Amino acid sequence: MAQVTEITQIEALADYRVAWETLLAETPGASFFHSLDWLTAYWEHFGQDKRLRVLLVEAEGRLRGIVPLVLRRERTRLGWLRVLGYPLDDWGSFYGPIGPATGETLTQALGWIKEGPTDWDLVELRGIEENSAQDAATAQAFEAAGLPALRTVWNRTAMVDFSGHWESYLAGRPAKWRSNARRLERRLLWEGKVEHVRYRPAGEAASDFDPRWDLYDARETVARRSWQADSTTGTTLSHESVRPFLRDVHRAACRRGEVDLNLLCLDGKPVAFAYNYFRDGRLYGLRAGYDAALARLGAGTVLQFLMLRDSFRRNDTLLDLGFTSLELKRPIATRLVAAVRYSHFGPSARAQIVRVKRWLQQYAF
Repeated sequence: MAQVTEITQIEALADYRVAWETLLAETPGASFFHSLDWLTAYWEHFGQDKRLRVLLVEAEGRLRGIVPLVLRRERTRLGWLRVLGYPLDDWGSFYGPIGPATGETLTQALGWIKEGPTDWDLVELRGIEENSAQDAATAQAFEAAGLPALRTVWNRTAMVDFSGHWESYLAGRPAKWRSNARRLERRLLWEGKVEHVRYRPAGEAASDFDPRWDLYDARETVARRSWQADSTTGTTLSHESVRPFLRDVHRAACRRGEVDLNLLCLDGKPVAFAYNYFRDGRLYGLRAGYDAALARLGAGTVLQFLMLRDSFRRNDTLLDLGFTSLELKRPIATRLVAAVRYSHFGPSARAQIVRVKRWLQQYAF
């Protein structure tokens, strides 16, 4: 018989760090976002108006899986809704239970939620790769727990698969992009000395976890000079609303050996960056940018070109480019992948109106 324990204080999770790491190593497609380090930093910086609900699923005397959840208030046209879901907030593309037994873990967790107090309007699990094993397991878990759920597309991300060889990948890109990338690389080389700096520490276990704040600060400098610096969303790497958080998670990711920091320098001056998280050959592109004053040189495109070529040399397996600006990413992507969400709606009038609206959008139009 499975047993569920709910943890509501972030400090209490320290006792489960070793078990979390053990399960994380067995989690299909695990990323830095699945780590306790990510959750701890996320909660420290953004948890003030939220409620933590981490569900530990045990069976036969051992921990079988962990389902990190957060209860948050989200504004809609109908007013505020209380949404219980994963602690991702679109920082990454995909998320799910920690551990190898996704279906079993999620079924027990959802059963616990069903039997507990309804302090939510929606139970909404976002960031599930469409047509994956987790997609099927999530559908079955909601059904087994007796929580009818509506499955809809949440967003789409662009992927680069590093299978095969660089030459065959390049041949598959649009001719215009290939020609432009090579032309811009030649232009930069004409301007001065071009250097691609790629920092990927092996982590604390290998005594290689220097945060390299010199490189990180150079990346921030470029971010402040990029066109994104004028964005009003507050998620650009140099924005004060997220800057302390991102520095904390950078330090944690370096300790874990899960950082991939790229800089393009022209005569020693950083002119473009690409900041990724890295785990088991898979990359997630958190943010990228270039010095807007040097836009004519195409430094961003050149760095993209050099980084992709280097990833083939390193035998990386996958680059997730994230949700935003898909049209700009299409030339280098090998495929687009949908992230779906499963939504169970509570009895409140607002929740039911949202349910009907989404159903109509999904099936009637």
